[in-house]
Amino acid sequence: MAQITAQEIIGIGVTGMLPAMILLDRDGRLLRPSIQQSDGRCGKEVTELLAEVSEVDFVAMTGNGINQQLVTAKLRWIEKHEPDVFAQIATVFGSYDYINWRLTGRRVIDQNWALEAGFLLVEDKELSDELIALAHVKRSAIPQVTASHEILGGLTAEAANALGLLKGTTVVGGAADHIASAFAAGITEPGDVLLKFGGSTDILIATDILKPDPRMYMDFHLLPGLYMPNGCMASGGSALNWFADHVAYGERDVAQSKGLSLHGHLDELAEEIAPGADGVQIIPYFLGEKTPLHDSLARGTITGLSLNHRLAHMWRALLEGFGYAFRHHIEVLNDIGHLTTRYLASDGGAQSRLWMQIVSDILQRPVQLLKGHPGSCLGAAWMATIGTGLSDDWLGTASFISLGERVEPDLENANVYNTGYANFRDTYQQLAPLNLGRTS
Repeated sequence: MAQITAQEIIGIGVTGMLPAMILLDRDGRLLRPSIQQSDGRCGKEVTELLAEVSEVDFVAMTGNGINQQLVTAKLRWIEKHEPDVFAQIATVFGSYDYINWRLTGRRVIDQNWALEAGFLLVEDKELSDELIALAHVKRSAIPQVTASHEILGGLTAEAANALGLLKGTTVVGGAADHIASAFAAGITEPGDVLLKFGGSTDILIATDILKPDPRMYMDFHLLPGLYMPNGCMASGGSALNWFADHVAYGERDVAQSKGLSLHGHLDELAEEIAPGADGVQIIPYFLGEKTPLHDSLARGTITGLSLNHRLAHMWRALLEGFGYAFRHHIEVLNDIGHLTTRYLASDGGAQSRLWMQIVSDILQRPVQLLKGHPGSCLGAAWMATIGTGLSDDWLGTASFISLGERVEPDLENANVYNTGYANFRDTYQQLAPLNLGRTS
């Protein structure tokens, strides 16, 4: 707004976390803080759903499995633990749906929010009364579905005044952050893969084939006719931040004296450690794990540690742990029948040259870095561009993004990482029965 006038703004696109759950009463008041996508409190409700409903049928209907991500399971948790809140629910929708309502006064839900929530038929793109009934809420609580580029309406006078924009400025449907980010990054051809290094680590692919599988999530691509199967690990950058804040905090002064961030300093230390971290291995399931395990009781573990190891070994092992988790996802995607041919990396973690090399070595595939990728905001803005008719070029975001360095795998590290990956998978299997709450 410091560079352009309100008159120059033709359309607005909104993006946000999926599938956050926002609850309103009949007067439009927020009933409680939102429940986010990584929240695993509804494990028992997931178990109940699995006993009530055939997961095979559920996957065929919704494209997604029965897991902690479902809004259905979260609503059942609210029903049990916060019955006064549940009784007042008049609207259930997501983060950017809520913002769109505040902008336009119209209550709708994005099709990808509805799909991952467990309310939408994946083939028909229509809400299902049968699926909504599983959440035990009134049918009227689930608004109608809209596409990301569909015009919702114009800014209300109140919203326009608050934002310094013009009343009536067009607002389009908006998009899930991970889908919009992948679209803007250029994941537009079948076989394109985005490795997303944010607070959580995600993997998304473009495909023209609908092959639902309970191990992964299914979303619609922003390009009509394509799908975007994806995986989301419960942690990523959040785990690195936790390690830096609570384990490596003593290195802050050293990092500052070198003019580096703490993460950059730890990367420097870990570069001196051989691949495989001299036997130290970290399973990074610090918030449980979502895809492809869907195990809310999984926990982070450190194995192989001795008095001969240092902080640098653990930092490298943590970076390698997420590399192994990406490899697990790719194996699952290939097992389902999806091509994974071109790998791009985005978000803050992609700035770590060491992490990108580790991931490339573990996958034994080149990883293409991006320049100028601002994340999901570009994808949402382009949906507004399409929706308002400013352009009919669905691939026009390419003019805003350029390719950076291409990280090539070191073939000499293949064997050590093949062994490390096998140990990674086996360690989880062996330790899973010991995780707290497994038998409670």
